[in-house]
Amino acid sequence: MKPDFEPFRNWFGYSRRERRASFILLLIIVITIALRYFVPEKNTEVEDITASFKEINGNFKLNDNVISGGTVPIAFDPNVADYATLIKAGLSGKAANTLINYRNKGGKFRKAGDIVKVYGISEEKANELIPFVQIKPDSDKRKSTVDTSGRFHRPLIDLNNCDSALLRTLPGIGPVLSVRIIKYRKLLGGYVSVEQLKEVYGLSLETFDIINGMVYADTSVIEKTRINSAGFRELSRLRYLDKYEVTSILKYRELEGRMRNMSDLIENKLISAEKAEKIRPYVSFE
Repeated sequence: MKPDFEPFRNWFGYSRRERRASFILLLIIVITIALRYFVPEKNTEVEDITASFKEINGNFKLNDNVISGGTVPIAFDPNVADYATLIKAGLSGKAANTLINYRNKGGKFRKAGDIVKVYGISEEKANELIPFVQIKPDSDKRKSTVDTSGRFHRPLIDLNNCDSALLRTLPGIGPVLSVRIIKYRKLLGGYVSVEQLKEVYGLSLETFDIINGMVYADTSVIEKTRINSAGFRELSRLRYLDKYEVTSILKYRELEGRMRNMSDLIENKLISAEKAEKIRPYVSFE
């Protein structure tokens, strides 16, 4: 006689689809439990981890400043090296920034051992870097002099002929300021006075006072604009002229002809006397 399971089915209230799903779930649970008991568990001993770490530590040297995986540091000059070069040389990002800030505040490396002066570079790390430090002589070839009192004088730097690398040897002048000084020189057509450094964006009065006696301006290389023949675009390049003043000069030239000297500009109220003094070195009346 076939047993009647209908009462049980009605009691649980399962449909055919629900019964099938329940059977599959039960089967997964049984298989999971069986695997836990019959498949051996793979344990990693503490000693194995320690041995592995020792092996890794033998290949990679760890210290406070940098992690070097057997990479040989490159030769570098700490007086001029940029951030990317310092990183390649083996410094950490923090140590590289500290070195650049030290340099920007007037710090200078005169010998390889001076690298230890940088905060954040340990003596051990400095000893690793010293063989790769190459201090290059200043690009200014003029010799320093000693006066009769025996005091040492560094050579003056010509603002109109120097490059940004030479400017960075000045205390307080870093990569950003050195580039701005060069760009402003091009905008002016050359420096006629050291005082014009005060007009360079970001150069503080304190920094100017420090470097004032270390630089000069060779005015023989100043680029002059011919005010009687220059067009609007060329006259607009004169740093101290406003556009309305350029327009006034061109209009006067069209109506009255050539200008003989700076007095013509002032007397005809084309520019102020103060403005005339600023542009005087940059214009010619040929």
